[in-house]
Amino acid sequence: MAKIDVILIHNVVGLGAETDQIKVAAGYARNFLIPQGLAIPMSQGNKRRLEVLRKRRSERETNDLNSMAELGKSLSKVTISLTVKTGEDGKMFGSVTSGTIADALKTQLDVSLDKKKIHLERPIHTLGEHEVELRLHAEVRCSIKVLVKSSNPLPEVSAGAGDDKKDGSREKRSSRNLLNKKESAEAAEEKPAKAAKN
Repeated sequence: MAKIDVILIHNVVGLGAETDQIKVAAGYARNFLIPQGLAIPMSQGNKRRLEVLRKRRSERETNDLNSMAELGKSLSKVTISLTVKTGEDGKMFGSVTSGTIADALKTQLDVSLDKKKIHLERPIHTLGEHEVELRLHAEVRCSIKVLVKSSNPLPEVSAGAGDDKKDGSREKRSSRNLLNKKESAEAAEEKPAKAAKN
């Protein structure tokens, strides 16, 4: 199969990044890469163009790095608040995922961030404050605080009502214990009496 040299002018997954010189099958280059505008054939004129493309790529990468570093600094100072549904015992229905956090960033801070850049080892299943790592760039990582709150308030147990219930249950238990002790004492007295009759 014939192979030809091409210069990529866009990132192509599985092949390479912009400005990479690669060898591909002639049919793949002729029928897909070149018509789609993803690559240009290798020639003397295109080699000169390659230098311009490399310069543009390096400028764009430094610009991306700087913008992500600034975004990381500003996001590390912010706390995002999420409200979730919970049961009467305070247990969450469902979980908070990276997609949920990305949506909250968009609505609360007007920051569009791909959910793949939000790193959660596992979804959040508990209420409270959590640290979430953001991988904004290969060289830029930061963390953001996520506060997970309940949409319905947790039932408050009044001190007096709880103590009454506890005292009542203690009284029941103690009266049961006394009855059991009396019955076991009576049974113990009956055994020697039966043994003496025999």
